[in-house]
Amino acid sequence: MSTARARNANVLAAILAMLAAGAGVSLPAHGAAQAKQSVPADAPRVTVYRCIGDDGAVTLRDTPCAKGERQEARAMVRPTDAPSPPPPAPPASTSTTTAERAPPPRIVVVREPAPAPMYECTTPDNTTYTSDSPEGNPRWVPMWTLGWPVPAGTWVRDACRPMPQAETCARLRDRRAEIERRFFNAMPSERARLEVEERGIDARIDADCRNP
Repeated sequence: MSTARARNANVLAAILAMLAAGAGVSLPAHGAAQAKQSVPADAPRVTVYRCIGDDGAVTLRDTPCAKGERQEARAMVRPTDAPSPPPPAPPASTSTTTAERAPPPRIVVVREPAPAPMYECTTPDNTTYTSDSPEGNPRWVPMWTLGWPVPAGTWVRDACRPMPQAETCARLRDRRAEIERRFFNAMPSERARLEVEERGIDARIDADCRNP
């Protein structure tokens, strides 16, 4: 016997056993109507026969009763196989897309270097000049120039102050304009020196004075 037929036979045997035990209780009116509506009109059916012998013995069968037995027939929906379960979902692919394999974007913070400072230095006779160092232009002078009558000397350092960046840029532009004026009347040797200084000033303005 095939599996499906064996399953139908088992279900039918269970139905017959329930009817024999008196478990086939009628449904309430609204329940019966709902059950009737839920059964398709073309559903396969089976007839169950309730046979009562002369001695009052009751038997249930799926074939007509024997001759001489009182017979009651009841039509029921034939048991059918449950719908086949859906096929199992394929296992998740272990492969990943290029975007998933790619590392998260890295945030790089780029800080521009601070502008190079410039200092204004003042000599003892109140002459001013600019310097890239807070040391200015230290120089060795004899002590007698400072009022000390001794045969010795000492280092003299001028007082220097850092200039604001706006002032530094203004001084650089002024110096470049001065170089351009002097360039046409300068000797060849001086022109070479002025060209080198002008290139340095242009590079510094481009790096530190881009904002107005």
